[in-house]
Amino acid sequence: MAASLQREKPLGLYVHWPFCKSKCPYCDFNSHVSSAVDFDGFESGLLGEMAHLANRLPTTPPLHSIFFGGGTPSLMPPKIVAAVIAKAEEIFSFAPDIEITAEANPTSVEAANLAGFRDAGINRMSLGVQAMNDDDLRFLGREHSTNEAMAAMHIARRIFDRVSMDLIYGLPYQSKAAWRQTLDDVLRLELDHLSLYQLTIEAGTVFHTRHQKGDILTGNDDAVAALFEMTNQMTAAAGMSAYEVSNYAKSGAECRHNLIYWRAQNWIGIGPGAHSRFDDVGGRTALATRRSPAGWLAATKSSGHAIENDTIEKKTDWAFERLMMGLRLTEGVSLCQIEVDCGPRGDWLNAEMMRHHIDAGLLTNTDMHGADRLATTQKGRLFLNRILGDILL
Repeated sequence: MAASLQREKPLGLYVHWPFCKSKCPYCDFNSHVSSAVDFDGFESGLLGEMAHLANRLPTTPPLHSIFFGGGTPSLMPPKIVAAVIAKAEEIFSFAPDIEITAEANPTSVEAANLAGFRDAGINRMSLGVQAMNDDDLRFLGREHSTNEAMAAMHIARRIFDRVSMDLIYGLPYQSKAAWRQTLDDVLRLELDHLSLYQLTIEAGTVFHTRHQKGDILTGNDDAVAALFEMTNQMTAAAGMSAYEVSNYAKSGAECRHNLIYWRAQNWIGIGPGAHSRFDDVGGRTALATRRSPAGWLAATKSSGHAIENDTIEKKTDWAFERLMMGLRLTEGVSLCQIEVDCGPRGDWLNAEMMRHHIDAGLLTNTDMHGADRLATTQKGRLFLNRILGDILL
């Protein structure tokens, strides 16, 4: 059984650019506003940290994906993007169909950089539009207008074969009719990928501070559940599969890089606050770099990297990660494969609560090629956090 379940895992590279023009009130990512950036220092730091991490891997297989995230990667000079991609190809080589994604905000200034990003080697663009009307954009603290967003989208589609759009729903005043109109407008663009996120209140954000003071900043649970169900119906009718809780794609257009995370495969992360996870001889290695851009830069200059957390995950922790990430996917997770990697399921899975949620129609457990696969139903995805709290030991 163990041998039949083992398979070669793809390797991804994540590149974190931590700078933004302004901090969005809902954002808890490691992003910082700075009027002065040492671009040469960051380029050297990213290249050096990549080389260091490559040496930490037990092998250096070809890269299947690169993802430039942030922060606001579209604020990166294209020459740094090109240098990172060239160094990655030199160190690892590339899989024939490598996916290289960059996130971008749709301001006019950043849209002007998109051709430079294509020339640097980017072949997939993810635009953080977030809303399709100016009132919602102002509520979310975005710097662009609806007109700028659509102009940027049209530019991106001329330049890149693969374009994704991010949108946020579940705003406190948002009606079904308003969200339906947004989805109608977006689906008419016939993009191959959409990331449609429910607005959540995260600790450490401006929205969290306001929430603590009593401000109502999200829709109520029933209203948001109705929007979620409508989202799944409309995207399915448009030929887009809900392959993950918040992600929808036409066949073959799923984000390959994010699938590496959700399938708990192997990746390395460079830049401030980046994480790495990969299989090693001693177990599952987990690394994290310094979050502070200034601290990260200083460490890379002195040591060639800024890794500050370096551990081997406990097998039960890895099992928890596999379930927490994998149950976000429509395909679910193989419990047999987790057992092979992480030990008996009795150490990490509450089988009684799993059966309870199966009986309630929130989970399914099917035998596929001798490996039982646990997955959430569409209804179950509405209660994913509760399910995970119940089934994880």
